[in-house]
Amino acid sequence: MAAADALDLLRDSDMIIVPTGVGEPPTLLTALSEQRRRFHDVKVAQILAMRKFDYFDCDTAAHVRHAALFLGGASRAACQGGWGDFIPNYFSEIPGLIERGYMPADVVFAMASSMNDQGYFAISLGTDYTMAAIAKARVVVLEVNPNVPFAHGQCHVHVSQVTGLVESDAPILEVGLPKIGPVQEAIGKYVADMIDDGATLQIGYGGIPDAVVMQLTAKHDLGVHTEMLGDGILTLVECGAITNRKKTLLPGKMVATFALGSRKLYEYMHHNPAVEMHPSNFTNDPYNAAQNDNLMSINASLQIDLLGQCGSESIAHLPYSGTGGQVDFVRAANRSRGGKSFIVLPSTAKDNTISRIVPMLTSGTHATTSKNDVNYVVTEFGVAQLRGKSAKQRAQALIAIAHPDFRAELREAANKMSVF
Repeated sequence: MAAADALDLLRDSDMIIVPTGVGEPPTLLTALSEQRRRFHDVKVAQILAMRKFDYFDCDTAAHVRHAALFLGGASRAACQGGWGDFIPNYFSEIPGLIERGYMPADVVFAMASSMNDQGYFAISLGTDYTMAAIAKARVVVLEVNPNVPFAHGQCHVHVSQVTGLVESDAPILEVGLPKIGPVQEAIGKYVADMIDDGATLQIGYGGIPDAVVMQLTAKHDLGVHTEMLGDGILTLVECGAITNRKKTLLPGKMVATFALGSRKLYEYMHHNPAVEMHPSNFTNDPYNAAQNDNLMSINASLQIDLLGQCGSESIAHLPYSGTGGQVDFVRAANRSRGGKSFIVLPSTAKDNTISRIVPMLTSGTHATTSKNDVNYVVTEFGVAQLRGKSAKQRAQALIAIAHPDFRAELREAANKMSVF
């Protein structure tokens, strides 16, 4: 059917589930944008919207509005301005929220590969929570594009489950590697030095995680069990650092729940038995991920206080991103035999005028990873290891890796708080 005709399947007050990132179907969402005024109270729920479609419009939010499971550049203004919705969650638990009916899934709009001879499509770019939504939805419309890889794993949808198909052959959106500067390189080196041969990696998105990746090219027999496949990981495959041979869960297999990178990455995934795409309640479940020995979890934060509490997703009370998989994988690494979880952040913000290490999280900040879960914290000035340490020892370790310009005032604040 035509994309415009697919909109006839919608009802007022429907919740439309859309996959993560480049798994979003641009033809369908463009048609929805163009006809948004014909609907009332339709929501579009998604982690990390990539394109700012015309339904991101405060004047028509009563017709179609965005419900963000994780914010990005396209959705941030809507949720900060109150004309979009923000739904707090753990990435691992979104499929369960849908299955239990806590989060509606009336309609699914998703990108899919071409159909194979057995009648299956692959939802490979954003397997995430979309498979759970397909099982619950009244309407499933796939935007079928031959440029979407047909991947292995639990990401296949049979034609009998599908209400309608919309065809497209546009290139899949490509997302380049973030810019890496000297601060990111310094942090990356500290983390890379603590990752041994044979480790299994979970790497979040951003300049610092990618700076770590770029310094792992001389490692051997690394594995991947992560939420996001990106070009940094592909670089390690091409240089031979990633083999997945030493993994203790699904050895020989690279496991993820969504992909965000270049055409080269998407082509690498196509019919590649070494890559498996699974829903987030498999990839991100701390029990599952922790079955990998030596799991290394690398995730970024915006702010951390002297007890080790991380504010990774908001600027004071304003949502900026979301929890995503950070807590899932911190807990998984803590459970993993030989595992290490790293929270990485530059020591300052705004041209060295603000310390990201603070006595207490800024009022209103959304706490992401708790003081009980955080282990290694890394800035460009070093590594603080927190688990098993007293409040005083934690404060001392974190102040030691703060920017030198702020250490004195952090010590003074710690004294006033009776931490020292």
